[in-house]
Amino acid sequence: MSNYESVLIARQDLGTSQVNDLVANLSDVIKNQGGEVVKVDNWGLKNLAYRIKKNRKGHYVLLNIVAPAAAIFEYERLMRLNEDVIRYMTVKVDEFNNELSSDEDIEAAQESESMGE
Repeated sequence: MSNYESVLIARQDLGTSQVNDLVANLSDVIKNQGGEVVKVDNWGLKNLAYRIKKNRKGHYVLLNIVAPAAAIFEYERLMRLNEDVIRYMTVKVDEFNNELSSDEDIEAAQESESMGE
């Protein structure tokens, strides 16, 4: 099985719970196809560089996935059909990037560094 990083952008008018439900449904698809979602990183509501399908903002979510290629094909097929997903991109990687990615992680690391001094 291969490692994949997948970023999806959900519509701006969805609530956080709806985005979490969407990610949970997509994660179930991966699990049913014999894969595993290692990490889900919700980046929150961000401005888009340009308007996509009349949306100026979108909920960004990063998923680290270990799965066979067939699971990724099904996962991407369902995202294409889902109207709540306005963009997605899945990339095969050799290993996952373990750097800090969310604002909360960065703030927590800065606080722990300042306490240690």
